[in-house]
Amino acid sequence: MKKCVISCVQMFIRPLDVTGNTERALYFLNKAKREHKSDLVVFQESVTTGFTPNMSEKAFLKVIDRVPGKQIAPILDAAKKLKLHIVWPTYEKVGQKIYNSAILIGSNGKIIGKYCKTHPFDKESTERGGWTTPGSKMRVFQTPFAKIGMIICFDGDYPEASRLLAKKGAEIIVRPSALLRNYEIWSLTNRARAFDNHVFLAAANATGFDAAGRHYYGHSMIVGPAGNIMALAAAQEDIISAELDPKMIRQTFPGSPARRVYDHLTDLNRRLK
Repeated sequence: MKKCVISCVQMFIRPLDVTGNTERALYFLNKAKREHKSDLVVFQESVTTGFTPNMSEKAFLKVIDRVPGKQIAPILDAAKKLKLHIVWPTYEKVGQKIYNSAILIGSNGKIIGKYCKTHPFDKESTERGGWTTPGSKMRVFQTPFAKIGMIICFDGDYPEASRLLAKKGAEIIVRPSALLRNYEIWSLTNRARAFDNHVFLAAANATGFDAAGRHYYGHSMIVGPAGNIMALAAAQEDIISAELDPKMIRQTFPGSPARRVYDHLTDLNRRLK
């Protein structure tokens, strides 16, 4: 891993207005590059439409697009123009199925990889009458500055998901979210997943309202490997950033030269039953 600047964007979306939301995101991408000198920009879950579509699965299929497709093209162009890596979370259609996905885009404007949410929240899942088909694969992607794993919102409640990414070599885990519960759960799970696995965690949360009138409170955060909050957003539109230094992975406490002598991955007692 190399030193890098990671940013989280939380923005008010116009429910189901893919074009308008993409244009707003382009504004934030330019701002992140100009003012924050970002290497990686992470957007909130389902940034193109909002989390709850408030319509039938069949109708929603007409709103969203394939990946790659026309809807993501402006973001691919921006990544190349600004020389940014981007995590772009969007619902995508694959045939007649809908996935809640996060697309990792390289600074050359090419798609490095994608992740499909493995733990849809409550009635989001097709298994409970919703619109999202659960994914089944956890992957880690190499970038010029770090190995990146992706989870989405409710996935962060499951220690197993982040642990699997860490075991596969993730140094940064990103968590695009539209978290509906409360700040205590949000902060607890973000900090625990970072501390459990000795990784940086960048969690971009939604703010404003979606098509169902559900309200999101923002508070995007970037967490260090010691479980410390390095950057924290308020509830309005915002960009937060932090410089990630690989030396922090081996520190016991942030700002202290004391080296961590324990390792949660290798010190686990394998004899537990």
